[in-house]
Amino acid sequence: MNLLKLVALDDQDLSIVSAHVQDAVLKVGDLEYMPAVKRFMMTMNRFVWEAKSGFFRQHNERRQSVLHFDRVLGAKTSGIARDKPDEVLSLLAISFVALDKPAGIVELIFSGGGAIMLDVECIEARLADIGGAWEATSRPFHGA
Repeated sequence: MNLLKLVALDDQDLSIVSAHVQDAVLKVGDLEYMPAVKRFMMTMNRFVWEAKSGFFRQHNERRQSVLHFDRVLGAKTSGIARDKPDEVLSLLAISFVALDKPAGIVELIFSGGGAIMLDVECIEARLADIGGAWEATSRPFHGA
C-alpha cells in the first residue's frame, strides 16, 4: 500500500492536489479552522483516482486523508450548514484566485453549491493519506 503525500506551493501544484481529492466525502464536523496558527484542516475519505484499473479489473477504493492549508488569514463558508456537523459534503474541486501575489483566495467547491473560501498569504497545502484503503462500492461519475 502506497500512501499518498503531496505538497502544493503554487496554483499548478494545487491543481494536482485538487485532482486527487475530487469526489472526497467528509462531514461538516471534519472542517477545522485554527486562526491562532493560521491553519485550515479537513479530514476526508478521498476516492483513489490514481489506482490502476483495467478492462477486467474494476477496483475502486477510498482512503482516509488529511488536507491542510497553512498561512490562512481567514475562512468563510457559503452554502454549508456549520450547525449540522453530521451533514456530508462532497468535494468537487479546489482553485486559487490571485489577489496580490502570492496572496489570494483558495476556494474549495462542494456539490450542492457549498463553498469554502480561504484568504491565504500564499499557497501552502499538504495532502496525506493517514490510513489503509477500503473498497468503494461505486466509482464517481460526472456526466456531460
